[in-house]
Amino acid sequence: MLIGVPTEIMNNENRVALTQGGVHELVEAGHTLLVQAGAGIGSGIADEDYRSVGAEIVDDAAQVWERAEMILKVKEPVGEELTQMREGQILFAYLHLAASAECTKAILDSKVTALAYETVTRGRALPLLAPMSQVAGRLAPVAGAYHLTQSQGGSGVLMGGVPGTRRANVVVIGGGVAGEAAGVIAAGMGANVKVIDLNLERLAELEKTHQGRLDTLASNAMNIAEAVADADLVIGSVLIPGAAAPKLVTAEMVETMRPGSVLVDIAIDQGGCFENSRPTTHQDPTYLVGDKIYYCVSNMPGGVPQTSTAALTNATLPYIQRVASQGWAGALSHDAGLAAGLNAHNGQLVHRGVFDAMADQLSLNQAHDFTPVEDVLANA
Repeated sequence: MLIGVPTEIMNNENRVALTQGGVHELVEAGHTLLVQAGAGIGSGIADEDYRSVGAEIVDDAAQVWERAEMILKVKEPVGEELTQMREGQILFAYLHLAASAECTKAILDSKVTALAYETVTRGRALPLLAPMSQVAGRLAPVAGAYHLTQSQGGSGVLMGGVPGTRRANVVVIGGGVAGEAAGVIAAGMGANVKVIDLNLERLAELEKTHQGRLDTLASNAMNIAEAVADADLVIGSVLIPGAAAPKLVTAEMVETMRPGSVLVDIAIDQGGCFENSRPTTHQDPTYLVGDKIYYCVSNMPGGVPQTSTAALTNATLPYIQRVASQGWAGALSHDAGLAAGLNAHNGQLVHRGVFDAMADQLSLNQAHDFTPVEDVLANA
């Protein structure tokens, strides 16, 4: 298969879809790799590194999109990429379609076959989302601690305090992979950490695993409101695979927080789990709502691209190899978890969560714009 890797063009997105090691494995398996010049620079990978393992380096993105049978990206298409997809092409990336009507419409109009890393499953796990969730979770307390400093407009509270002073109170809403990572790092920084989740079994697991370093609380509106009111830092890490994130922290709750408190929304890729969340960039990461600071960078792992690119390739490469060798239909037919990653095909949505999120925004009709993945594969 002819596989293309374009340079990411989202603001300060320095990750790339494959390391040179990943390219080497695919070339050895008989596939042809097109890599746009400069695609790996931000991740510490030079063009010559790719060329030395058999990739063809092309000058611009248009050549990659025009020639490749499968496009590998990190983030969803934006800008000019929205018009470069084409019918019959496979797109494999983090798509987060439930949060972007523009990208969803472009994918439907192009009739591209769109596979989303974030909805691929393995049992109850999300194996291609997990590494980036770990990265974002570990970054969230660091970002929060920095913006709590008074020089950044924060309240001036140190996460771990010092003897004789109070520690910061950190509330993590959502106890999944990202939430656990955020809680562990925040606790390691010396903060008082509370993790809120609906799943009581998950909360028991967190308490057992971390031996009481993380306080846990069942999720309901009253518990969230009380915890948020006493928090210096709130980290939102709620996830419903493929669907828009629920708005669990209301504007009224935030108003009860101390001036200079910080909210970090890891769930912003899926629309965010705070009522006042809106996407920001690494270049301009925060905004104020009253006297509270919101940090809602939609590609947080892009800030540590060498780590993120390596972790991403480690997770995605086995799936990419199967799609490249068996074709998308063959690979999906043999792996129900990979089939869950199919979000759109031939101008129709395939993932129920994405359809439900986009139906009203795009005036979609279930009879014409949605086909279950089983039917797509049966007719492939």
